[in-house]
Amino acid sequence: MADFDRFMQELKAKNDIVDVIGSYVALDRKGGNHWACCPFHHERTPSFAVNQSEQFYHCFGCGESGDVVKFVKEIESTDFMGAVRILAARAKMEVPESNLDTEESIRKKKKRDAMAAILLDTARFYRANLFSGDERADAHLQYIADRKMLPSTVKQFGIGASLDYRELAEYLAGKGYRKEDILDSGVLIESKNGRLIDAQAERLIFPIINNMDEVIGFGGRFLGKTDFAKYKNTKETMLFNKRNTLYNVNLLKKLKREQPISSVIVVEGYMDTISLYQAGFKNAVASMGTSLTKEQARLIKRYTENVYISYDGDFAGQKADLRGLEILDGEHLKVLVVPMPDGLDPDDVAKQGAEAYQKCLDAAMPLVDYKLHAIERKYDLSRTDGKRAFVKEALQIVSGTDSSAVREDLLKKLRDKTGLTYQSLERDLENLRKENKADAADTVGANVKIAEVARGSDKTEKAERFILAAKLFGADYAKNVSIEKLHFENSVHARIAAYITVCEAEGARIRPAELFEIFDENCPAFNEILDLNYEDKLAGEVAKRFFTDSVATLERESIDREIALLQEELAKTDEQSRRVEILSSLQDALRRQKKRR
Repeated sequence: MADFDRFMQELKAKNDIVDVIGSYVALDRKGGNHWACCPFHHERTPSFAVNQSEQFYHCFGCGESGDVVKFVKEIESTDFMGAVRILAARAKMEVPESNLDTEESIRKKKKRDAMAAILLDTARFYRANLFSGDERADAHLQYIADRKMLPSTVKQFGIGASLDYRELAEYLAGKGYRKEDILDSGVLIESKNGRLIDAQAERLIFPIINNMDEVIGFGGRFLGKTDFAKYKNTKETMLFNKRNTLYNVNLLKKLKREQPISSVIVVEGYMDTISLYQAGFKNAVASMGTSLTKEQARLIKRYTENVYISYDGDFAGQKADLRGLEILDGEHLKVLVVPMPDGLDPDDVAKQGAEAYQKCLDAAMPLVDYKLHAIERKYDLSRTDGKRAFVKEALQIVSGTDSSAVREDLLKKLRDKTGLTYQSLERDLENLRKENKADAADTVGANVKIAEVARGSDKTEKAERFILAAKLFGADYAKNVSIEKLHFENSVHARIAAYITVCEAEGARIRPAELFEIFDENCPAFNEILDLNYEDKLAGEVAKRFFTDSVATLERESIDREIALLQEELAKTDEQSRRVEILSSLQDALRRQKKRR
């Protein structure tokens, strides 16, 4: 790995962050930084700063930050090695693939490359079948015509046809691929008699392509009558994992290069995606029939923060499990759910024209509203028992919202739906919220809760952040102050403090950009520290006094913590000699505590 570390240092040296970011967005130099409107969120006033001397960027609006590799990774919607390869090509450097890891990694890469080649050739084979003139493809072409797919759409999505069980096996064998690699790619399966057969035999084929434009699997639609599922996906492989995949993400990435993406529409299936795309909604992707996953949510987040969920018209009745939508919300995506006409799906509506589907989008509602919409479908509100059950479940949903304004709005809607008075609903809601708080307190436990409050105290957090920002960005008043003995409760702060301590001990320069290699993903606690390096927040007498006060705060808390630990140890120790030692240390700590008060 030492060779790869040297390669990365050279790669970053040859890709100045201002030059790289400047090739994507227009930068304007002001003071010590270059500024632009953030490419990761829409804004009118530039708050995206590029620090050339330290080689990192930070947006003071949305909090995005990183080094040159992270920027390319995010802007190109790729992974770490994808960004490395883009930067290496830019600098005319060769990526030392053989040095990335052990021999096992080299073997896996060769395996992956072989499987990717098999999948690409298979996609080409299926596509050629569709337009071969073979009468066996007539059913596939008729299905395409019945679903009103244009030839340009068929080409755009690489749609193809499997005509039998044997021809694909013969085709791939003729290409010289190894049997093991073919089976591992998932395109063929082995029958009981040992023959290799097409895993998608006699189906209409939808290639599944990742955000690096690699074919990673296939979806197949059986065209005749069948007792088993009409759609079948490639088995899970080294390349294909449904949890990490969105159908049409490759064209979404292409769209992002052409224009800002304000939102993404998530549908369930291949045809929903294709019909919406053909109708002009090119920002549609599909979860391929699975519940949304955290990995898919993070993939969507590379392109936008705004998500429309557009499932079938009977979604509210049949999809009572809304965990997938909660996952999106948990990843801080802004979720709107699109209500569809009963019995129709996005494919049906899109075929009526773009205006028909746009009306559905315009009626999209926030997640909490949709939850109420979903449970309303479960009950008959004309019956007393149905109304009471609905209100009980609805109030649980309303109680989970943090905003008083949203709760008030939702209670008004419940009033209008049920005919109950606003006052009675409000009283029931307040009682429910008190019960929920009491239950949470019982679960957590008084001692744990007190400890959490102490750890998360706003004063301590602010002190830790300011000290670290002053040290990272070289404030004069912080240079000769050691933080080695200070205790940082926040785990991210503690890692940054450890980095600073090591640099100072070794006489090395403190480089904030190096911390992006420690924190792999976007780290809010680190970004809050970077936010302090703005205008004059770290400069002047006020900042100097706040730094001194912050150090004193942590010193007091470090002593308090030391005393608590010594008292705890003393209570557990019976050995007399050890008790004498602890008491001596405790008296010293108490004297220091008194001086700090």
